[in-house]
Amino acid sequence: MTEQRLVQVPEGLAGTRADAGIAKLLGMSRSAIAEMIVAGLVEQNDVVISKSDSLLADAWLRIMLPKPKAALQLVAENVEGLVVIYQDHDIVVVDKPAGVAAHPSVGWDGPSVGGALLALGIEMSTSGVAERQGIVSRLDVGTSGLMVLTKTEIAYSKMKQAFRDREVDKTYHALVQGHPDPSAGTIDAPLGRHLKHEYKFTVSPEGKPSVTHYKTLEAFSAASLLEIELETGRTHQIRVHFSAFKHPLAGDTLYGCDPKLASKLGMERQWLHAVKLGFIHPTKGEYVSFESSYPEDLSASLAILRGE
Repeated sequence: MTEQRLVQVPEGLAGTRADAGIAKLLGMSRSAIAEMIVAGLVEQNDVVISKSDSLLADAWLRIMLPKPKAALQLVAENVEGLVVIYQDHDIVVVDKPAGVAAHPSVGWDGPSVGGALLALGIEMSTSGVAERQGIVSRLDVGTSGLMVLTKTEIAYSKMKQAFRDREVDKTYHALVQGHPDPSAGTIDAPLGRHLKHEYKFTVSPEGKPSVTHYKTLEAFSAASLLEIELETGRTHQIRVHFSAFKHPLAGDTLYGCDPKLASKLGMERQWLHAVKLGFIHPTKGEYVSFESSYPEDLSASLAILRGE
């Protein structure tokens, strides 16, 4: 059985290969999309396409998504680049590389944080559905940096509440196009699902309250490196807020980045990294904080900008 999706190609994905562009649009793995295209399950403007065809601006995609044959399962898998930087009886903090999902989902056949921890013999708390055990917050597949997961039920309950009560300090660094004016400030704009693109989000008066604080750390000719503090934690919050602010993240084709700048910087994903994470430990009651350095691809893009 299949489930039909009808989505429109956003401007930022026009000209990209079908398998790569649709994977970004739907938040699925490229290999899964490629299999669907080969099986004839994807049409562009009512014409069946191939993997190497280019997406057309504003074209309509008809995608037949195979329904999962069974419940999602967490599979142990060694994940290169994922580092456990702290763990105790109740929590584990990881430094997640880009290209790794927080947990398994329909259409994603790549690695996950949960699978990586399972391969390391680290068991998570059992609350929630099986494939999301221990997950109290998530990072997008294309976002790197710090995540905290829980190993006990009490830790899960308290950390979920801490995130709901906005008591977790979350700091990101992002490279955005252009120069935000003012150079430091707050974006307070509610976010909801996009009306035309089911897998995107947008600023909407009917959306959920969303608050992003930022300041400029370094300015380049065509981009700015920002430090961002999230007051809320909505899906794609940073990406959507700065896209709406006319300063999309470098490399973020889903939300309108300049593909020429992305190519120049060698960016194949959004330039976004969770650099700091701080919270009251759920059982010890003391404040703990962690930091993460930039991965190689983000450092290399900054070197290019600084070399100018």
